[in-house]
Amino acid sequence: MMFLEYFIWGAWYVTMGTYLNETLQFSGVEIASAYGTGAIAAMISPFFVGLFADRFFPTERVLGVMHLLGAVLMFWASTADSFGAFYPILLGYTLCYMPTIALTNAVSFHQMNDPGKEFPVVRVWGTAGWIVAGLIIGFMKVEAQALPLQMAAGLSVLMGLYSFSLPHTPPKDKGKKVTVSDVLGLDALALLKERSFGVLFLASILICIPLMFYYTFSNPFLNEVGFENAAGKMTLGQMSELLFLLVMPLLFKRYGVKIMMLIGMLAWGARYVMFAYGAPDSMVWMLYAGIILHGICYDFFFVTGQIYADEKAPANLRSSVQGMMTFATYGVGMFIGSLVSGPIVDNYATPGGAVAHDWTSIWLIPAAFSVIVAILFFVLFKDSGTEEVGEEEPISGSQLAAD
Repeated sequence: MMFLEYFIWGAWYVTMGTYLNETLQFSGVEIASAYGTGAIAAMISPFFVGLFADRFFPTERVLGVMHLLGAVLMFWASTADSFGAFYPILLGYTLCYMPTIALTNAVSFHQMNDPGKEFPVVRVWGTAGWIVAGLIIGFMKVEAQALPLQMAAGLSVLMGLYSFSLPHTPPKDKGKKVTVSDVLGLDALALLKERSFGVLFLASILICIPLMFYYTFSNPFLNEVGFENAAGKMTLGQMSELLFLLVMPLLFKRYGVKIMMLIGMLAWGARYVMFAYGAPDSMVWMLYAGIILHGICYDFFFVTGQIYADEKAPANLRSSVQGMMTFATYGVGMFIGSLVSGPIVDNYATPGGAVAHDWTSIWLIPAAFSVIVAILFFVLFKDSGTEEVGEEEPISGSQLAAD
C-alpha cells in the first residue's frame, strides 16, 4: 500500500515542472501555480478526512474511490495542452490524492499494536516507492513527456482496486457529533500561546516558502543545465533521507531540538547555494551535494518539528496539533511559496541564451530567505535541548477549555 501510494506521487510530482516548461511551454508563474494545487489540497484535505472518512465510510473504501477518481483526472490532465485546461484538472486530482496520505496512515495505525515502533517499518516502503519511480523515469528518459503523468494514472487504478482488498478499517468517529472545533482542530491553537511553539509554527510556514523553489523548479533547473538523468539522480535525496532518519535518534539526543532544526534550516540555504554555483562539468559535485542535502533539510527540520509538536501537545490533541502543523507547512507555507517562486523565475528568464534562466540569481534568493528564517529562529526559539522537551508540563484539557 505505501509503496504504491508514494510511487504514484513520485511519478508525476518530481518531473512535472520539466514537462510543463519544455513541452507545454508554461511560464514560471503557471508552473508554480500548478504545484500550488497540492498546497491548496493540503489545506482542504484535513476537513474532508475529518468530516467524511472519520465518520461515515470505511477508510479502505474511501481510499479506493479517491484513487480511482484520481486516475481519471490524472490521465485527463496528461492530455491537456493549455494552462487553462491543465490547472483545474490537476487541482481536482490533488484534491483526490492529498487526503489519501492521511487515509493510508489511518489504515496502517488501525492494524498496529504499537504504531510508534511498527509504523516506520511500513512507511519506509513509501520512500522506496518514490525512489523507484524516479529511477524508472530517469532510466526511460521521459521527464519532458506526459508519460510520467500517465504512469501515475495507471498506478492509481491499481492502487484504487487494491485498496478494496485492504483490511476493514471502520470510521473511527462513527456516530460522534460533528463539531466545527473538532474538524478544524481549533483546540490546538491554544498551543500557539507558548512562545517556543509559536515560533516553531511561524518558522515552519516561513521555511516552506523557499522549500517550494526546490519542489517546483529543481528538476527543470537540472535538465536545463544539462545534468544527465536528473530524475534518477534526484532520488539520492530520498536515499539520504532514509540514512539520516536512522541516525536522527542519536543526534537528537546529543544536540536537542533547537540545534537540530537550526541545522535543517541552514541546510536549505546551503543547498540553494550549491545549486546557484554548481555546473554539470567542473562543479558537478555541488549539484550532487545540493541533492544529497535533502536528508538533512527534511529530517532535521520537519521530523524534529513533528517530534517536538507531539511532545508539547496534550495526548488528546496530538492528532489535531499534527494536522495544524501540516496545514501550516504543506498548506499555507507552500501555497505562499508557489505565489512567490513563479514570478521570480520568470523575472530571471534569459530568452535566446544557452540556458533559459539565470539560475544563479534565482537560487540565491531562497538561499538568503532560508538563512534569514534560521537567524530569526535562533534568536527567538528558547527550547534548546531535548531535556526541555516534555519536562515542561503540557497544557491540560481544563486549561484549554478555560482559554
